[in-house]
Amino acid sequence: MKLNIALLAGDGIGPEVIDQAVKVSNAIATKFNHEISWTPALTGAAAIDDCGEPYPDSTHAVCEAADAVLFGAIGHPRFDNDPSAKVRPEQGLLKMRQKLGLFANVRPTFTFPSLIDKSPLKRERIEGTDLIILRELTGGVYFGERGRKDDGNTAFDTMTYKREEITRLAKKGFELAMTRGKKLCCVDKANVLESSRLWRETVQAMEKDYPEVEVSYEFVDAVAMRLVQWPKAYDVIITANLFGDILTDEASVISGSMGLMPSASVGEKTKLYEPIHGSYPQAAGKDIANPLATVLSAAMLFEDFGLTEEAALIRSVVNKSLAEGIVTEDLAEGGKAYKTSEVGDWLAKNI
Repeated sequence: MKLNIALLAGDGIGPEVIDQAVKVSNAIATKFNHEISWTPALTGAAAIDDCGEPYPDSTHAVCEAADAVLFGAIGHPRFDNDPSAKVRPEQGLLKMRQKLGLFANVRPTFTFPSLIDKSPLKRERIEGTDLIILRELTGGVYFGERGRKDDGNTAFDTMTYKREEITRLAKKGFELAMTRGKKLCCVDKANVLESSRLWRETVQAMEKDYPEVEVSYEFVDAVAMRLVQWPKAYDVIITANLFGDILTDEASVISGSMGLMPSASVGEKTKLYEPIHGSYPQAAGKDIANPLATVLSAAMLFEDFGLTEEAALIRSVVNKSLAEGIVTEDLAEGGKAYKTSEVGDWLAKNI
């Protein structure tokens, strides 16, 4: 198979972890006789420094022309620490999602056999966890009307949803549940928010089209508690943009490290694959960041193109690296800590 992949390394540790995913993907291509063309493009702070825009038109053109996008991370502390900044790296991520029609973020949460006891949660609570959170990506409070009034002393952000935005995400959730445990949980705050009441009534109206799926409805604050108490109770979760942003980061601790969880953003056009962690600027350039979430995101990419054997091999060597202690400092716990690049080399060699 020939694949044209847009490569958006982004900021912070993004370039370092992306490099390892490319190594692994190229090793897969060699082993299975595929051909991958990588087309780099700028986004985030790197793009602002280059042309003043966090997601320039030239980058969008590269993404639109690609079969898929492999993305690193966005963010830089010089913008985080400047509340008056008019242009921010994160605006590039929102713009990219909107322009590419990436309305659903698919975030799996699962455990690794060799890391069960390294999780901050008890083995008996997390062993066997296998859930997916579908986070709505292009609506809600991140895209609603916002501003200041009262001479700048009052600020507001509006959580706005259209029924069709909820329907298209819920449809993916129901379809995904049908391929898994046939359980779907809609997470909202319908006891307080009008937008959440629209979420609930929209999903309720869709239940009749998927009679085999067991549907539940829970408030986001309750799920925030239950997710770390009984994660095995969940199969597929669907939720709004803000709630999903928070819950998916919380769920990542189940595995033992944010550096382990991959994700995909899907929708109307090109699919995008990325680790769930941020740009981790404190580690940038030090060759210490965990690349496994990005490598596993590449595995999701291969699987979505029907290359299941290739994806399975990537996951297998990742599990092997964890079992044999070929890990970066976040997982070393007093043992030898390998560099980011060394982990990537080891994975590619084992493939």
